[in-house]
Amino acid sequence: MLIEYKQKCCVCRRNYVTVTRRDKYAVCYDCQKKQMEGEIKDIKMKELFDIPEEYYKKSMFLRSIKINYLKYGNLTKNQIEAFKKVAGRMNDGHTRDESANL
Repeated sequence: MLIEYKQKCCVCRRNYVTVTRRDKYAVCYDCQKKQMEGEIKDIKMKELFDIPEEYYKKSMFLRSIKINYLKYGNLTKNQIEAFKKVAGRMNDGHTRDESANL
């Protein structure tokens, strides 16, 4: 069981982010929103990243995958599978603690 706590964003120092001890660098959604804006030309990737905005607000992992795609232009097979897995669990209503046990 992971213990969650709130920590101030490392960039803006205004907003609080829910983190665990595994999270090294806590960044709020508002600070990463600028990096997540960009045009996705690949149809498959556009469908992959077409998830509710709330999922990106809750998960730093989903935000980092999208930012990495926009930055480098591609993702590995494992990154795509992990993104689908986490987004699917969030779609089913699992929290971070529940999904860690699955």
